[in-house]
Amino acid sequence: MGKPSIKGLSSYNRWSPLANLAEEEDQLDRLSNLPDGVLLDIVGRLDITDAATTRILARRWKEIPTMLPKILLTVGPFDDVRNRGLTCDDVARANATVLGATRSMLESRTTSLCTINLLCVRFFLGDGTLSIGQTVANTMVTEKVGSARVNSLHNDVLTYGKQFKSFLDACPNAFSGLARLQLENLRLGESSGIPEIFSICKRLEFLRLFNCDMGFLSLLEVSHPLLRELELVRCNFERVDLKWLPKLTVLTFSWWVSEHDPLSLDYVPLLQTLSITHMARLRHKVLKLSEFLGKTTISHLNLNFLCEKIWVKPEEPNQLWQVFHKLRHVTLTHISEECDLTWTMFILQGAPSLQELCIKVWDHLCEMTVDEQERVKYGLSNEPKDAHILWRAPASDFKHRNLSVLRVFGFQWEAKVVNCVERVMKASAALEDIYLYEKPACEHCKHTAWKRIFLRRNCQRATPANILDMGISLRVRVHLPGLHYFG
Repeated sequence: MGKPSIKGLSSYNRWSPLANLAEEEDQLDRLSNLPDGVLLDIVGRLDITDAATTRILARRWKEIPTMLPKILLTVGPFDDVRNRGLTCDDVARANATVLGATRSMLESRTTSLCTINLLCVRFFLGDGTLSIGQTVANTMVTEKVGSARVNSLHNDVLTYGKQFKSFLDACPNAFSGLARLQLENLRLGESSGIPEIFSICKRLEFLRLFNCDMGFLSLLEVSHPLLRELELVRCNFERVDLKWLPKLTVLTFSWWVSEHDPLSLDYVPLLQTLSITHMARLRHKVLKLSEFLGKTTISHLNLNFLCEKIWVKPEEPNQLWQVFHKLRHVTLTHISEECDLTWTMFILQGAPSLQELCIKVWDHLCEMTVDEQERVKYGLSNEPKDAHILWRAPASDFKHRNLSVLRVFGFQWEAKVVNCVERVMKASAALEDIYLYEKPACEHCKHTAWKRIFLRRNCQRATPANILDMGISLRVRVHLPGLHYFG
């Protein structure tokens, strides 16, 4: 007997269950006839549980999940606020649910000839962790995995640091082939925790540590033959020594606690991009980049001051030449609106190969501590945020030969911002384009506009005529994307 067809159904029975079933079967047949590549793309967009259940749809679909080149195993929501209320039973249930799908997806691939290009595992530390790790470890041993990532999340750094260490010891094969590893909120062993990760994860190319340490104000030494990208964010190390990283190209270093130089770079010959973010407090040392970077030569530099005191010291060109002579792009972001900007010229003086300079001036009010008593409580200075900056203007005949693009965000025709732009224009022989943007929009900041009274002192306005006329005389294109002309 042939299958029902919706052709010829009257208007009376067109929406009957039989008609719906027939239409669904026709659609299923059309899906099943699609090429493998299309079906793989469809299943690859599903979460792990749904992807595993597609095997029961039809014989045609049975092998599709075993051919997926990317497998993302996610246990529960990775929302820090939502996770705080999770109990041990919640974690156990979440792990058990996805463990079944994980086994279904990975253990069914034993006869598949397809390579896993990316295996990503995100989990809660707790009950069920070892079972997931052992399943992944078996896959790493028996199949070819191009790239593997692990991400764990929890709030109790000490308790879950111990659990992660147990997981690492029990499932070393799950880590031996990792290319990417992300760890959050973990305190590992004081002597061997993180170094052991480097020794086990021999294929590691990317590592991100967020709020991790080996004890408060501990020392971290990093050596690895393949690591290419390293992110250290809000980690409570006294100092991080990058001893031997012959392939490291990207380094992100944010929010340190040390009152001294928090980072040293020994052998990082290929380092190109360096991003540093810090909210400097009274106790924090002002850094000399020539000493901070050692013998490193970089091409991209991003410095974020988080609207607080400027924590770099302007230096003479001869001091900066070693680390800046190949510098091509510089971004100085979240400079407080109360700061004078002339000190930024030391970058131009010390980087003869610089091609693009970006300056972002913005007091992000909803993320700042404004109350003076609270600032004292948290160790934030009530002095002007550029009070300690001493900078000597270059000789009047100083010319930069390579800068071609200047971008200024937060441009509001204030005298100090206009003066900074004029200085750069006069000193740059190859300047072609200047982009002047308004400050970024923030819905929350609109409700705290009254705080600007504290932040904007002695604000002086300037007319736009000078900078526009100078651009014409120097044959520099001045772009005003979205900027109110007399803003």
